[in-house]
Amino acid sequence: MAQLFAGTSGWAYPNWKPAFYPQQLAQKKFLSHYAAQLNTVEVNFTFRQLVKEATIQNWLKQTPENFRFAVKAHQVITHIKRLKATADFVPRFLATIEPVAAAGKLAAVLFQLPPNLKFDAALLQEFLETLPRKVPAAFEFRNESWFVDVTWDLLRSKGVAVCVAETETRTTPDVVTADFSYYRFRKPSYTPEERRAMLERTEQHIAAGRIVYAYFKHEETPEGALYAAELLKSSKTLQSSL
Repeated sequence: MAQLFAGTSGWAYPNWKPAFYPQQLAQKKFLSHYAAQLNTVEVNFTFRQLVKEATIQNWLKQTPENFRFAVKAHQVITHIKRLKATADFVPRFLATIEPVAAAGKLAAVLFQLPPNLKFDAALLQEFLETLPRKVPAAFEFRNESWFVDVTWDLLRSKGVAVCVAETETRTTPDVVTADFSYYRFRKPSYTPEERRAMLERTEQHIAAGRIVYAYFKHEETPEGALYAAELLKSSKTLQSSL
């Protein structure tokens, strides 16, 4: 069902106290408190290590049924092998997050490409062939040479989403290539006008029947979590008024 999932890239930040986490809250309870206010999180540490099943089971226990985890693909796939000859490692990586998928809590796997990896249609097509159709995936291209119709067409042929990443220096074209949309809002701050524009974009996607995943940054401060909570509240208020 089309809806908005909004959260941040990570949750284990003590410096979010007291604006987001209660001052006396123990860190082991951060995720359950986070999941009571936001409905998704982007897990980034999977970029550097393969997550253990015990860790995943702990995540699943601390989050409600409708919570979703987006998982960043391991650096071996995107930065070391650079999408080449990954047929052995991709299944290994996906096996580690299978419990999340089995629980119905997998938002998507995010493949974030390095900035110096330039457009290569054959490379992307070959890699996409290795991904199981059942795995929801999104690609973040950090070299603008990828921002061409051929890229979008390749993703669309496999139902893979474009990760629309906003930074201070670059914004990915907001192109729809899947039945869900994936946003990474990475700017240090957002004005009220910019946040209203976010709401308008997400509501357009929802009206078109797409799920929207939106992730804010701000590891250093609680702003990202507060922006996500505001976006969720605004979306629910708007939906209830229609």
